[in-house]
Amino acid sequence: MRTVEVEDCQSSSRPSRLQTNGTHAEHPQKTEAMYNRAVNGGSAPTYYGHDHQEVTRILIQALNDLGYHSAANSVCKESGYEVESPDVASFREAVLSGDWNRAEELLWGNKSTNGKEGQGSGRGLVLAQGADRNAMRFQLRQQKFLELLELRKSTEALSVLRTELTPLCRDQHQTLHLLSRLLMCQDAEDLKTKANWDGAEGQSRHILLSQLSQHISPLVMLPEHRLSVLLKNLERYQVEKCLYHSTTRPMSLYSDHMCDRSMFPTDVMVELEQHGGELYQIAFSHSGDRLAACGTAKGVYIWDTRTFEVIRVLDGHDTNESICNLAWSPDDKLLVTCGIDRHAKLWNTETGHCSHILERFDEPVSSCVWAPDGKTFVTGSFDKTKPLCQWDLDGNCVSVWTQQHRTEDLAISPDGHWLVAMDEQNQLHVYNFATRQLEYVYPLDARATSISISEDSRHLLVNKVNHDAHLIDLATREVEQKYQGHKGGAYTIRSDFGGAHENFVISGSEDGKVYIWHKVTATLVHRADAHSPRVNAVAWSPSDPAMYATCGDDGKIKIWSSKDRARMWASKAQRSNGAPLRSANTSSWSLLEANSRDNEDD
Repeated sequence: MRTVEVEDCQSSSRPSRLQTNGTHAEHPQKTEAMYNRAVNGGSAPTYYGHDHQEVTRILIQALNDLGYHSAANSVCKESGYEVESPDVASFREAVLSGDWNRAEELLWGNKSTNGKEGQGSGRGLVLAQGADRNAMRFQLRQQKFLELLELRKSTEALSVLRTELTPLCRDQHQTLHLLSRLLMCQDAEDLKTKANWDGAEGQSRHILLSQLSQHISPLVMLPEHRLSVLLKNLERYQVEKCLYHSTTRPMSLYSDHMCDRSMFPTDVMVELEQHGGELYQIAFSHSGDRLAACGTAKGVYIWDTRTFEVIRVLDGHDTNESICNLAWSPDDKLLVTCGIDRHAKLWNTETGHCSHILERFDEPVSSCVWAPDGKTFVTGSFDKTKPLCQWDLDGNCVSVWTQQHRTEDLAISPDGHWLVAMDEQNQLHVYNFATRQLEYVYPLDARATSISISEDSRHLLVNKVNHDAHLIDLATREVEQKYQGHKGGAYTIRSDFGGAHENFVISGSEDGKVYIWHKVTATLVHRADAHSPRVNAVAWSPSDPAMYATCGDDGKIKIWSSKDRARMWASKAQRSNGAPLRSANTSSWSLLEANSRDNEDD
């Protein structure tokens, strides 16, 4: 256990009020049997194959969570079961009241006459398999230490650190160093800030109890909101089994879930043609209401995805060089673009004006990503002296990573922990973004062409030239899934996550087709001709699970959706101007040219 774990458990939710009435006089035999089975094991009646006691206790907890306390009490009395044992109820009370000696006594059981903990007649709390009683004791004493510091009782806090905490983690020098530094805090507010802790009167005790409860056997203390967790797991299971999952609407518990294939985006709804050149990258804004594209043609074009009219043209890179990448800020108000002209530029998407031109690199700028807080962004470059640079919104370089490698693509996790850089030497450089330290280098069996990170910040998707894409767990470094069938080659081919709940992996291909796999099973769900000769980039709308975009060397962007929606759009377009759908986009490009001329005039 370390001080930083105080920060880690801040994300836990406050536990709900659970029923803790002790042993019921009406059914003492049932209650005694419950705890004997918790410790010694034994058989019990079943409910359609499920343990009768477990189902009943989960229902009691759920009734309390829903606010039906009288009903929960009634079920408790009739069944003789409780959500938690009397010892656990006492432990809960001790933690929430700050009675740390009593909490430790309950954790270990009654003390023997010689004062040694854990040697008396009591067995202590029944813990989950693999739980460490000393680690739990450390958490209790750490909270005690912090509360003493909050009360400005520095002498007592120092004594706790030396005589109670240090013996439990003699080999964890960094942990002890972090705790000792807290002794230097100027006041309670300084302590709360540095420990990322909200004090004894805040939620810290509830958070501590929530974390400790994870180590207590569920036979004597149910995990928090267990029925809700089970229903969430069921929902996730059904989503993962739904081959054509295309909706974000809440599922009904009354029936099993399955999306019809007709809802899946298999048809081109809108086709946009750019004026000459190839397209290298497309990206939806985070709100999903705009789409930006760049490539060898002049400028970056931005469309309104409700009308597919061009609303902005960002014109400012060298007209003889390609714009190879772009990235929207988290609030969609800014856009970073990267060019072969060795420049990266920051744009105001609302006005279309370039707000900052970053200092010129010695090699092309290949990639860019935004920090989740939107206050800085990172560029990747072929320039090995500045492979990764972090910039503020005024265009100032605030940090340069010291590792020397050519960066061909970048990805950052939504939680801000991981930053991954792809080089040309079949390697991925995985950094801790907060500390800028290199966590590890991941070797590949072939050169990668693109990387992206899932919304839950757990998985890295790596597309490679050997017709293979891998799903890698960033923490364990294990390959969890492989996607095959598409074609790699000498050029950059991008893949990404997408669909409702990111249930799919989508990729471009050298053979001009778009490929979509189910993320969990790697089943090829959809394959279709898209661009000629190749599909360079793909992007799935973050706000519309039934829409994605593709682009290629033919200079076209295609917007895909379901068959019915594509037919409706075509019918609407024809009614509006009496022209075929493709011709209907001519007005959009006339607007594009007008915007371009306006920017030149500016």
